[in-house]
Amino acid sequence: MTLLRRGFLLALLYLSALVSGCATKIRSEVTSFHQWPDTMRGRSFSFVHQNYEAKSLERQSYESLLRTELLKLGLLEQVAGAPAQLAVRLDYRITGRDVRVIETVLVDPWYGTRWYGPGFYNPYWGWHGVGPPYYTPMWPSMPVAREQSRRYSIFQREIGIRISDHGGEKTWFEVTVKSEGEQGNLASVMPYLIQAAFKDFPGTTGVPRVIEMPFKK
Repeated sequence: MTLLRRGFLLALLYLSALVSGCATKIRSEVTSFHQWPDTMRGRSFSFVHQNYEAKSLERQSYESLLRTELLKLGLLEQVAGAPAQLAVRLDYRITGRDVRVIETVLVDPWYGTRWYGPGFYNPYWGWHGVGPPYYTPMWPSMPVAREQSRRYSIFQREIGIRISDHGGEKTWFEVTVKSEGEQGNLASVMPYLIQAAFKDFPGTTGVPRVIEMPFKK
């Protein structure tokens, strides 16, 4: 392998590393609507459930993450035996779809064939033999463009959070977080989705925002 060819391959590996690095972020679109007053600090909250949701260990784990963010806002968790002033509802879902991508790549048409190699030198004919007709050590065979396809799965992760009066008469805050990526394990991305929901709380009502966070595997 010539130095020129080796340098070309190293450059491709470097670019691939950069692309891989870009894929280690969780990118979320956050849209919130609110009428959040300054008098909310100190109010108590509890989570509301449907049917047997309260028994789900998965849901309990996600609500624990949400509880941490609510406490940061100055809200207080309901004390046993006392009624809560606010009701908090968390909804979540994940769906997937298969994607097929056709890419154009540069390949060496001679690599892997009997024509691949530096050839040998003859003082009468010049470079000749196992190399292609235009091959010299200073000018490796020119790459050609070819199409190849690859398949992978994309997952749509979404959560919704609503904070309202416990009686349901007034909704104070509701937010939707949508995120798309190749990570199909909802539990691994849930911390990022919930943090994104409360980034710059309460945010500008009705205006979508894009939040990016480094993903730690």
